[in-house]
Amino acid sequence: MKAKILIVEDEPAIQELLAFNVTQVGYQALRADDADSAWQQIDECLPDLILLDWMLPTTSGVVMAKQLRADARTGDIPIIMLTARGDEHDKVQGLEAGADDYITKPFSPRELMARIRAVLRRHLPKIPDEVVIVGDLELSPVSHRVMASGKEITLGPTEFRLLHFLMTHPERVYSRIQLLEQVWGSQVFVEERTVDVHIRRLRAALEARGTDKFIQTVRGSGYRFSVNL
Repeated sequence: MKAKILIVEDEPAIQELLAFNVTQVGYQALRADDADSAWQQIDECLPDLILLDWMLPTTSGVVMAKQLRADARTGDIPIIMLTARGDEHDKVQGLEAGADDYITKPFSPRELMARIRAVLRRHLPKIPDEVVIVGDLELSPVSHRVMASGKEITLGPTEFRLLHFLMTHPERVYSRIQLLEQVWGSQVFVEERTVDVHIRRLRAALEARGTDKFIQTVRGSGYRFSVNL
């Protein structure tokens, strides 16, 4: 399952280079030339990480980073700031705006990929490699595939982690806060309704194979995974 990297960069040559490098190592590249087109991309498909240029037209990368952190949908998305500004003051400003990391142009592709992998590791709780089978569902963390009755179900990275946690903890009710801690990580600060959004996406993906009924809402308490209907 490919992590989606949103590249927000207004210089075409740099944007093309970044897209080439992230796809070469197996990520999916999404592109935007400015903050407005970046928000359009986010509305269509939440990325797993954002490469954000500091010097964007109209809205700067620093301003957009603050907006991303203030939005419940995007508050937990890792941000790596890209900039030609190398002074300590500028780095501090970028990090205080909400960036997880900061890389100064020009940079080597190897350094950039190493930083992307490091930031993703910090944000994504590690899950075991063992295949999980519950009812008609089979989930493989190694291949990042979910199968239902022999047919593959396509999930985004967050929905994949959410399903893995629920399948490995069946018949137990988890509150939204508990799911945030277990799936998003204790160092991520987002609103509880973020869980509802991803539960809806997970159910929509499972619906095609008739397995959405396994994700049950327990009124006033949270969610439960159960094959005992």
